[in-house]
Amino acid sequence: MLRLETIICTFSVLSVAARADFKARNCSEVREACVTKGFGFAHVPLQEIPGEHLRVCPQGNTCCTQEMEDKFGQQSKEDFDNLIGETSHELRSTFVSRHQRFDEFFLELLENTERSLNEMFVRTYGKPYMQNSEVFENLFAELKRYYTGGNVNLEEMLNDFWSRLLERMFTLLNSQYIITEDYLECISKYTDQLKPFGDVPRKLKAQVTRAFIAARTFVQGLSVGREVAMRVSKVSSTPACTRALTKMLYCPFCQGMPAVKACKNYCLNVMKGCLANQADLDPEWNLYIDAMLLVAQRLEGPFNIESVMEPIDVKISEAIMNMQDNSAQVSYRVFQGCGQPKPAGMTRSARGVSDVFNARFRPYSPEERPTTAAGTSLDRLVVDIKEKLKLSKKFWSNLPEAMCVEDKVTAGNASDEECWNGHTKGSYFPEVQKDGLTNQLNNPEVGVDITRPDTFIRQQIMALRVMTNKLKNAYNGNDIYFQDSTVISIYERAGHFFFFFLKQQRGCLK
Repeated sequence: MLRLETIICTFSVLSVAARADFKARNCSEVREACVTKGFGFAHVPLQEIPGEHLRVCPQGNTCCTQEMEDKFGQQSKEDFDNLIGETSHELRSTFVSRHQRFDEFFLELLENTERSLNEMFVRTYGKPYMQNSEVFENLFAELKRYYTGGNVNLEEMLNDFWSRLLERMFTLLNSQYIITEDYLECISKYTDQLKPFGDVPRKLKAQVTRAFIAARTFVQGLSVGREVAMRVSKVSSTPACTRALTKMLYCPFCQGMPAVKACKNYCLNVMKGCLANQADLDPEWNLYIDAMLLVAQRLEGPFNIESVMEPIDVKISEAIMNMQDNSAQVSYRVFQGCGQPKPAGMTRSARGVSDVFNARFRPYSPEERPTTAAGTSLDRLVVDIKEKLKLSKKFWSNLPEAMCVEDKVTAGNASDEECWNGHTKGSYFPEVQKDGLTNQLNNPEVGVDITRPDTFIRQQIMALRVMTNKLKNAYNGNDIYFQDSTVISIYERAGHFFFFFLKQQRGCLK
């Protein structure tokens, strides 16, 4: 009997002590923190209550109602999306702004070059040029159409330009004859043999082709990087990720410790689980950046579109003068191959060659050159873009580290004992997982199905792979035809290809 009374007494003392301790731990700090963050909860407990209703946070004594935990779950997802947006803002803005600057520069360069050529040729050749100016207008229209993604074969287009120019020049230089369409067609067959413009067409074709391939591919590359960065930064969190985020960001509220931040390694495991698919983008992203940097080097050197386009008026005029100087020999060889054309009337023939096309070329002096497009030179623009591209390498694998911002999300490395470890305030012991989907098999914080890669992320990986391949070809001066300048949209339409790709991956993972 005495023993029973002792047990009852002891239990009573412990119960009183527990109730005293329970009453001492109030939730006033949690209430204040919720008000500060703008949570409009209908009710926040004045003091801790039993937490059997909680599904994410620890179920001991708690300052959270079911309504609060549900709201914390919604808020944690929003916080995650905002944090990704903030962390990727510089990357996205870099690609948006550099794509716009390069595009503006290039289009303005084309406009300046066309205007420069027109002004010079009007002064130099006068009426004969103005009567045939559509040949040059078509050249620049086709160059612009190619750059903006049109289906233009540069070599064929340039060959056609020189053929048209030969026909017009031959007609002007032989105005004493009637030159029919059939006769002009015959002349075009002898263009390669005659070489009426000297070596200018061959050299200019090589320079223009390589420079335009590099410039168009580079601006498309910036566009693809922009689209991938914008799309991947908006990928929604999974339910498992949302639970882990809620536990990390808001369960300290339920424990009466709203000011306590997550341990750094704890945060890293949560983010590596939530961003596992994004991390898998990194290898292809890095190859894409390397390929962009290679093409940038070409733009600074032998494929510099600015150094090719600015003197193009001079080079074309040199070709015209070459034909003027050799007009008699060219005409003689054409007459041999195509026959003697019929003479024109006396009025036309009396004018003679000297009256029709006797102007000589006068080059611009440097101060007469138009201001460089977009207020900068291509070299300076490319150097700026290269610096930004280098900074974007390994962005996706470094994203968890960048997301676990000290003081905002985590307590920092200096507060191992004063941080939230998912259960209480104290050190976090689990090992930090490696990057990528397959490395999340044993992630202690986020349940990740490593056999189900995210289809959307895989689409972006394939878009980068296609663009990288095109960049490598552009580096070597080779072109690849694209039906659509927006590479990503092509691969989105080919959805069956990605599902096949995913099935292969899943088979390998099993």
